Amino acid sequence: MDDLGAIGVFDSGYGGLTVFQEIVKELPHYNYIYLGDNARAPYGTRSFETVYQYTWQCVQALFDLGCPLVVLACNTASAKALRSIQTEKLPGYFQSRNVLGVIRPTTEKVGEYSETRHIGILATPGTVKSDSYGIEIKRFFPDIQVFQEACPIWVSLVENNEVDSPGAAYFVKKHIDQLLIKSPKIDTIVLACTHYPLLYPLIRKFTPPGIQILQQGELVAKSLKEYLSRHPEMDKLLKKETETQFYTTEKPEVFNEKGGLFLGKDVKSTQLFL
Repeated sequence: MDDLGAIGVFDSGYGGLTVFQEIVKELPHYNYIYLGDNARAPYGTRSFETVYQYTWQCVQALFDLGCPLVVLACNTASAKALRSIQTEKLPGYFQSRNVLGVIRPTTEKVGEYSETRHIGILATPGTVKSDSYGIEIKRFFPDIQVFQEACPIWVSLVENNEVDSPGAAYFVKKHIDQLLIKSPKIDTIVLACTHYPLLYPLIRKFTPPGIQILQQGELVAKSLKEYLSRHPEMDKLLKKETETQFYTTEKPEVFNEKGGLFLGKDVKSTQLFL
């Protein structure tokens, strides 16, 4: 318990760095440990069982590294693993620790943005298949209709630094068009994958100007700040020394290069073997 102190931020790859960046901006004085399971990414097309297994392994690794609080900055992990971890793993074994996701902070606010009550979701196939956004949005806003579009190529475009390529433009336009065909009344689109902010300029280009595009990072960061204010017992476990460590299951030099693209600065990581 003496080693506890950092907020853990986990993603299957690099997309969680967009959420991590906003969390640090909102809560700059805390210690952080970021873990990317890059060696086994992407999670989006994997089964529920596999995502749950991988996510729990990574959460345990962050617990071992001294994180009493872990944020799953990954929509697929949040959709396929979070509830099981919260209900089956934490009670009885890790009562002083907690794991949060990115779906609820988004869905509990999304209704504040839409006037037509028609909302579009752009996500990985795994997130769409789980229908986590549809279920959660209906819970908070029963009057909202949710239309989802799976974008299986988008994560690869981002992680291979192809965001400015003709192929990226083609696939971004294709999926936005397919989403908007489902309802011409959509006035708000949620980017329900943490990689997608890097495609934002293209997404904005091919989306009608009257439609709002919500990115998750800021919503998740504000929600985390509110959570810590409501749970002073957790906040007391968190050290505030502004220290940050990066871990990856991939070779560090690979993570450092790609992670630097997401954060816009040099990154130095350590390889973690699970």
